[in-house]
Amino acid sequence: MLRFGTDGVRGVAHREITPKAVQYFARAAARALRCQGVVVGHDPRESSPELARAVAEGFRAEGVVVDFVGMAPTPAVAFLAQHRGIAAAVITASHNPYTDNGLKFFRPGGTKLNDAEEADIQSIYERFMASDEAFIEPVGGYGTVTLETYVEHLCHSGASVNRNLRLVVDCANGAMSTAARHVFSQLGLDARFFNNEPNGTNINVDCGAAHPEHLASLAKANACDVAIAFDGDGDRLIAATSNGDIVDGDHLIALAALDLKSRGLLVGDAVVVTVMSNIGFHRAMSDAGISVHTTAVGDRSVLLELERTGAVLGGEQSGHIIRRDLATTGDGLLAAVELLALLGRVGSTFSEVASSAMTSFPQVLVNVRVDADARARVEACSDVVRAVEAELGDHGRVLVRASGTEPLVRVMVEARDDETARRLAKRIADSVGATEG
Repeated sequence: MLRFGTDGVRGVAHREITPKAVQYFARAAARALRCQGVVVGHDPRESSPELARAVAEGFRAEGVVVDFVGMAPTPAVAFLAQHRGIAAAVITASHNPYTDNGLKFFRPGGTKLNDAEEADIQSIYERFMASDEAFIEPVGGYGTVTLETYVEHLCHSGASVNRNLRLVVDCANGAMSTAARHVFSQLGLDARFFNNEPNGTNINVDCGAAHPEHLASLAKANACDVAIAFDGDGDRLIAATSNGDIVDGDHLIALAALDLKSRGLLVGDAVVVTVMSNIGFHRAMSDAGISVHTTAVGDRSVLLELERTGAVLGGEQSGHIIRRDLATTGDGLLAAVELLALLGRVGSTFSEVASSAMTSFPQVLVNVRVDADARARVEACSDVVRAVEAELGDHGRVLVRASGTEPLVRVMVEARDDETARRLAKRIADSVGATEG
């Protein structure tokens, strides 16, 4: 039975993520969130249109009015929900392969669900599954909506971008393939687009934010000033400099934090990041007098902490960058526009500002695929983890966790040098099981 993970529900399309399952989830969300209206969108996976229609039918069966937007980035759907004061649902599996799919919800106003809301939806969904209730004829209204207001919003945010910059844009053959072209065109930017022809099966394939090495190659081959890459549903951003150096979420958040603080806009002089953020990020923020709140992995955890603290900036090393004063969720395109506006203000090259923001400790990530319960495997390797932590002392750190989206144990080791980080990460991974990069 499907259950909420790190970010919505996710599984193999047509085997776990079925029209019936997502329809039941939509009906459960309609009841738990007391929806009057909902925006429904999807990414370009071949399974997504059918699943999105099932979601729409589920909401309509509960009397909810559906605004169907079709293929759209997740943050655009959340923005439309905020703009209209209604809920949202998106069919997407983000950075996963096209054979997977999933469902994300936003409460009325476009914000992510809290734990209690997820639990309510899960409980109602399970009752539906147990009763196997027959399909109810939709009674709610149905209409369509475009991304025009979302594009206008981003163009307004990007009014001060440096229009002399030459861009390389990798859309991951995903949901940003259309929206990004519209925004950068209206801003008058010189942008060359790659991987922006989704065909249902090429989403995230050797491209986008999940494959920054390809972005680095594009940056060096195309004489650009800035290269940027989105993930499949458009809520993440990774960048690269003209010489191919990767600028990950930690660096982008550090840049934004330093810029906002210099302009008196960093509320509470604080940022929110997850346990995955590099030691170098924490040291750079400490040197700048910026406090760091740390959460569990997942942009939902970051968003909940932003709400709790009132901070306006947060995100993840993987590229989720959240400006709570400008959006209700992570938005790769908004983050890109804000980066270009920052470069317009400082007058320095991207390479210069990126390298000055922070210095990363070497970090090694190893994914260990497991057949047994991932959390149990994490517990089983605790003695090895403690030994590695003792060896690192204050000059590194270790994080071992069960993935919230895949049957993996994720091992992360930071150390002063790459060789040490790799050696210790392999030691831990070997204690978990056969490794997979």
